Amino acid sequence: MKIVVTGGLGFIGSHVVVELQQKGFEVVIIDNLSNADKNVLNGIAEITGITPVFEELDLRDKDSVVDFFSRYTKIDGVIHFAASKAVGESVENPLLYYENNLNTLVYVLQEMQKKENANFIFSSSCTVYGQADIMPITENAPVKPAESPYGNTKQIGEEIIKDVCNVTPSLKAIALRYFNPIGAHKSAIIGELPIGTPQNLVPYIMQTATGQREQLSVFGDDYPTPDGTAIRDYIHVVDLAKAHVVALEKLLKNDMQSNFDFFNIGTGKGSSVIKVVNTFKKVTGTNLNYKIVARRKGDVVEAYANTTKAKSILGWQTELTLEDALADAWRWEQKISS
Repeated sequence: MKIVVTGGLGFIGSHVVVELQQKGFEVVIIDNLSNADKNVLNGIAEITGITPVFEELDLRDKDSVVDFFSRYTKIDGVIHFAASKAVGESVENPLLYYENNLNTLVYVLQEMQKKENANFIFSSSCTVYGQADIMPITENAPVKPAESPYGNTKQIGEEIIKDVCNVTPSLKAIALRYFNPIGAHKSAIIGELPIGTPQNLVPYIMQTATGQREQLSVFGDDYPTPDGTAIRDYIHVVDLAKAHVVALEKLLKNDMQSNFDFFNIGTGKGSSVIKVVNTFKKVTGTNLNYKIVARRKGDVVEAYANTTKAKSILGWQTELTLEDALADAWRWEQKISS
């Protein structure tokens, strides 16, 4: 079966491509290389023994999207990652996020709507919940006003997919609302490659530990949490990648009660920023220079998942720990920074 992975050379996308190819799927990657490196293709090939087909194109160009689907007519599913994803950056540059995250989704769905049978996995986010009132967060939690333009694009994205599914019986879709992906492939052949200053905690920890950054900024220690720092649900990227494959297989088997559904994808455990820092130091034996700074706009106090629905309906749950993820991320960072 042939699966298109948009943003397939990015951090999460590349790990999903590996899992798909190891399950026997034929993969076509679309990426505009705005936040990815073409050399990742070689890493995927080294791990799996297969070089996926790669199309360099920008999904913001509608004509390019139409042309792609006219050339690839036999597509069994699309996993859609191609989006900008940094909360802080979205606050500073909202129009970039609305253009890149919504226009691309619309153009891809317009092409999928033309197919007799279409399967779609959407890379969503726990940011759709805003600051949830009750932890852990279930899928029944209200979708509150987003805390950032990034979060808003994921809320709107899900609404767009739901509306399209309502009038397109041939389209089946799952939105995976994932929490905080970290880590790297255990081989240290692929991992996270942030371009410029990292926007997420773990890459910044890694670059600080290797001396590329002077110190880690911890945004706020006055949150109402046990140690005052924000709490998140950090999931190993390989566990996350496997969730996409399981969800895709569910769609391909036509084993859904409705043609649109959504699932939390996380570990079910919350870890504070300071806990992540201390776990990194313990796992790697490496000291870390950090300082407490003011809170960052758009950040919620805490967010961690209730994963019961994913376990019961998809048959998926995490297998790897925070320690595994930090050890794998460190091995990857040492390789790319040496």
